[in-house]
Amino acid sequence: MEFKVRDTGLAERGKVQIEWAEKHMPVLRRIMKEFRHSKPLKGVRVGAVLHVTKETAMLIKTLAEGGAEVWLAGSNPLSTQDDVAAALAVDGVHVFAWRGEGVKEYWWCIEQVANSEPNIVLDDGADLHAYLHSKGVGIGSKVWGGTEETTTGVVRLKALEGEGKLLYPVIAVNDSLTKYLFDNRYGTGQSTIDGILRATNVLLAGKVVVVAGYGWVGRGIAMRARGMGARVIITEVDPVRALEAVMDGYEVMQMSRAAEVGDIFITATGNKNVITAEHMKVMKDGAILANAGHFNVEVSVADLEKISVSKRPVRDNVTEYVLGDDRRLYLLAEGRLVNLVAAEGHPSEVMDMSFSNQAFAVKFIKERRGSLERKVLSLPREIDEEIALHKLHSMGITIDSLTEVQKRYLRSWQLGT
Repeated sequence: MEFKVRDTGLAERGKVQIEWAEKHMPVLRRIMKEFRHSKPLKGVRVGAVLHVTKETAMLIKTLAEGGAEVWLAGSNPLSTQDDVAAALAVDGVHVFAWRGEGVKEYWWCIEQVANSEPNIVLDDGADLHAYLHSKGVGIGSKVWGGTEETTTGVVRLKALEGEGKLLYPVIAVNDSLTKYLFDNRYGTGQSTIDGILRATNVLLAGKVVVVAGYGWVGRGIAMRARGMGARVIITEVDPVRALEAVMDGYEVMQMSRAAEVGDIFITATGNKNVITAEHMKVMKDGAILANAGHFNVEVSVADLEKISVSKRPVRDNVTEYVLGDDRRLYLLAEGRLVNLVAAEGHPSEVMDMSFSNQAFAVKFIKERRGSLERKVLSLPREIDEEIALHKLHSMGITIDSLTEVQKRYLRSWQLGT
């Protein structure tokens, strides 16, 4: 099968959306132009499991311009933009993705990508990597290398490495500075608030917003919520991050206490059972539950179903749960990534840097085929600096550079007081 999408009739609309993203992704445009000329990926088959958005389409087009044959599936059942998937399909990409996939359909799509026997794999959340290390081991053992986009996926891959089971080297794109400092913080911060507002249209000013987790994603969400007038509470299990949150001016407490006072809860931990029945039972009537982590395990939907007497959809991407004492809790996006289910995901400008890292990572793996260790690796710092410089130049910003005297000084130890 060449592809499977919802409706190829949506392709023209999808092309317009991709054009919009292209105008806002100058660094990736530059790489695409370079790849078009040099064809560094000629003869390479790339298998990707990513959120199928207009920004992802720009990455896929860049790889294709470089000579790659690309097979693509969605990394979340509800994040695919059907018009974009259609546009990619009619352009020759082997795409298997549509919004609203069932669990079996989701894994069937990933299986199509795996069965293409890719040379290099790109992933967002590590479901493709996990498949290749379990059901597709025979295929996985032939993979030259892979990449991983998210914190959650990197954690899973490091667990594989720790057990000595990693079949091929993986570039942790999430660990690149021009990824996590911008994508995780500013991208997720803005798009999560965007998703909550599109779903609910509530006023954030004056609300108590509880953010679970103070990693780069949590920081971005907290920053944006406070910027819109919310009173922000942070919950954490890491004492260093909790201390940072305190000194950044946030109130920090345990979730058991925050559950009693929060109006909106946003999970951003990458872990499971962050909000459970214990917390739901003491929440205010009308509390809103949203998740910004990759998988739908942070808010225990099973617990919410168990303690509720009824539920109904009340708005797009909003489900009302009625508890036994007639309190109502509102779950957004079925507990999945609220920024991609209820909104469009990260703005193109920030994905410009993330996907530039992905493009360079694929080229890096191809050029070093057979020489990389089977470990979770990072891209060289020089790539971060190149991407950052191109981004600054696209914004009309120039910066200073070190003089030869300054460079020598930084390489020496003799000069002191």
